[in-house]
Amino acid sequence: MPKTFGIALLALVLAAASPTPAVAEAPAQSDQIPGAYIVTLEDTATTEGAGMDAVVDEAVAEAYTMGAQVQHVYRYALHGYSASMSASVAAALADDPGVRSVQPDRRVHATAQSIPTGVDRAEADQNLTAAIDGVDTRVDADVAVIDTGITPNHADLNVYQAGGKNCWLPMLNPSDLHGHGTHVAGTIGALDNGTGVVGMAPGVRLWPVQVLDPLGTGSTSAVICGIDHVTQHADEIEVANMSLGGSGTDDGDCGKSNDDAMHQAICSSVAAGVTYTVAAGNDHKDAANMIPAAYDEVITVSALADFDGKPGGLGKATCRSDVDDTFANFSNYGSDIDLIAPGVCITSTSSSGGYTTMSGTSMAAPHVAGAAALYLAGHAGAKPDTVKKALRDAGSSNWTWPSQDGDVINEPLLMLPSSF
Repeated sequence: MPKTFGIALLALVLAAASPTPAVAEAPAQSDQIPGAYIVTLEDTATTEGAGMDAVVDEAVAEAYTMGAQVQHVYRYALHGYSASMSASVAAALADDPGVRSVQPDRRVHATAQSIPTGVDRAEADQNLTAAIDGVDTRVDADVAVIDTGITPNHADLNVYQAGGKNCWLPMLNPSDLHGHGTHVAGTIGALDNGTGVVGMAPGVRLWPVQVLDPLGTGSTSAVICGIDHVTQHADEIEVANMSLGGSGTDDGDCGKSNDDAMHQAICSSVAAGVTYTVAAGNDHKDAANMIPAAYDEVITVSALADFDGKPGGLGKATCRSDVDDTFANFSNYGSDIDLIAPGVCITSTSSSGGYTTMSGTSMAAPHVAGAAALYLAGHAGAKPDTVKKALRDAGSSNWTWPSQDGDVINEPLLMLPSSF
């Protein structure tokens, strides 16, 4: 091939909010941001048009009069806002009949590990829509990268800067000062231009949605801000990748019974037609206790160690001690996993303008995001559950591997047919 086929699997772990039923009862946890809260409103007016907008505006104005400092206002995936306030103000708001929930905001963070065989192993280079041949013909799809931002001027990426959003510091462009988001972006859609690496869906328009700071940390409120932005543009964005996760569970009711605002936002976004791919997490435990990985509405991806882009277990380990063609020794597992994809020693685009190697379920997930973009490029308007089923059905079942804990890991391995 005229190009190095590389997709980097980076593990981004989001220490997301564990849902709590009421602010006054929320137990203190180390990941809580002191004095920071997410307020979700009851849908007391029509969710379209000016009706609910007016309710949100009134709630924000009331919060200001009570001494709160509002950071983010949510109008699309969620109705509400995030703000800094005292515990007494938070408790008073929780008693307001127009408020559904007040939950503590929490810190989020990225934990990157460590090169290039994912596109080859998933056989994206055989896919007619991807058309990987060293000629820069771009896949017609839009993918949001909810992450640390994307380096806007990387020569190997088609970054749609005008569609970007910075939820960390809204006055700045969503440029990547960490490296994680740019690496994820290259795995999804690095150009097929004969140099560097090539992505799963070469040349897709990449929407940079920055929810994490240059240290790879952030807050649940910023993540919801990112989901809100994606939902606002659901008529343009087909796929969103969230290579992040943290502690929490799926209540089976889109977060309505346990006041999980992020879950509510994702459900709204999925209902609007956006397919979400998310990382399973890197703690080698059941993903049922990680969110958004545990959410049924997303496509949750675990990580495969693959060093040569081929089956057979003959590849020699490169940047890590994993064994070729085995379940990555860091990857989460369990019944919430939908697909497994290469995620060890993956090479992709770097925020410095070059290329770098990373590992983690964060790099497995963008393989699937790119695959979803390829499917949607040929099946415009397909609903997220249809996309999930198509990718799972196309996956290879010709592999199983016992985990270190003795559980059998046999989720479908991401494989792309020549055409969907």
